[in-house]
Amino acid sequence: MGIAYYPTESLELNIARGLVKGTTYIHKFGAVPSMSTNTTGTIWDVGDTLYPWSAFASASTLTIAANATENGKTVTIYGLDADYNTIDETVTISGGAATTIKSFIRVYRAFCSATNTNNIDIKVNSTTVARITAGLAQTLMSVYTVPANYTAYLKQGTMSAQAAADATGNMFVRYFGQTSFRVGHSFEVAGAGGQYTYNFSTPIPIPEKSDIDVRITTRSNNGRYTAAFDLILIKTGLAVEPL
Repeated sequence: MGIAYYPTESLELNIARGLVKGTTYIHKFGAVPSMSTNTTGTIWDVGDTLYPWSAFASASTLTIAANATENGKTVTIYGLDADYNTIDETVTISGGAATTIKSFIRVYRAFCSATNTNNIDIKVNSTTVARITAGLAQTLMSVYTVPANYTAYLKQGTMSAQAAADATGNMFVRYFGQTSFRVGHSFEVAGAGGQYTYNFSTPIPIPEKSDIDVRITTRSNNGRYTAAFDLILIKTGLAVEPL
């Protein structure tokens, strides 16, 4: 017998509790430590850069580069395999390095088993595709790829800017099969104006294998920026129903 479904509670709470067949959710959140003035970059752990999507020309094993002081700590990596199915793997740092057994076509999150003293970089060949910034024990990446056989429904997006920093923000989407990104939502943010939040009255569908990349273009002031978005994932062709 399945777990009871509680119709008096919100659909979102039932999904979070794992009570609705064919659904799951993801909360993506990121921060860029510092962006220079008049610069465009992705909101992730590496400043002044666009996320290097081109590094994933094919599914590849990942290497971890860290200071030897991180030896003995484990790093758990979440991403997608060659068929765009969700995978994860935990590796142990030894000699300031580690290599995955599984091959990844995307990486969207990683965390460390204990607070890291130094940056830990996760790489495809020589390109950093994820970074666990020193002292945070987890990546801060406002990028995501919808897994195979799921449609993502965008429920909310939010962004903040440090103090007097200000910028134009854009959520870009590269729909599967297309070669380039196009803007899906645009907004302005300034530290003096407070946090920007947008709740979609009708959730926006994003199909399987599509890439999401939240970017900013700074103006006269630089600083630290954060972004987050919430998705409900529903299995393609499967009606949402209680267990």
